[in-house]
Amino acid sequence: MRKFFKTVAVYCGHQFGNNPEFNRAAIMVGTQLAQNNIQMVFGGGDVGLMGAVATAALRAGGHVIGVSTDDVVARQEPAHPEIDVEIVDGVNERKQRMFELSDAFIILPGGIGTLNELTDIMTMQQIGETRKPLFFLNSENFWAPFGNLVKHMIDCGFIESLDDYNMHNANTVEELMKLVLDS
Repeated sequence: MRKFFKTVAVYCGHQFGNNPEFNRAAIMVGTQLAQNNIQMVFGGGDVGLMGAVATAALRAGGHVIGVSTDDVVARQEPAHPEIDVEIVDGVNERKQRMFELSDAFIILPGGIGTLNELTDIMTMQQIGETRKPLFFLNSENFWAPFGNLVKHMIDCGFIESLDDYNMHNANTVEELMKLVLDS
């Protein structure tokens, strides 16, 4: 029996990146989440892909929850003006709060923060703390090098099996939403 995800966190860059497809995909993801009545959790900022996905969800009638910190808001990610952003004490508390609020996680292109967020979930999956799924949107093959790194870790004996992980990969928003809705 399918478990319906009520709330999905979206991890992505606070910049747009250098490929316009990243932004187009982020907008489509936000729109599709809203149209499927899936609440979205995100890092709270009104910048880059993060702001694009949140704004798209709002424009499509979705409910969006932002979580950030005073330092992040002050330095690089001004809070989205249309969303009540919950402010927590630090980055680790931010990640924990986003985890608590979410049933699953969508991973869009991003930088070190996005990588940190997704590897935290992978670590929790590996040690059995969660089975909440990760859904990668491999826009323009963005996550292929990460997949190669994971394969290399397996080949070198640092990861025994992918069975410990609940990860799914999609190359298009349509594939992504089918995975999310059919899981």
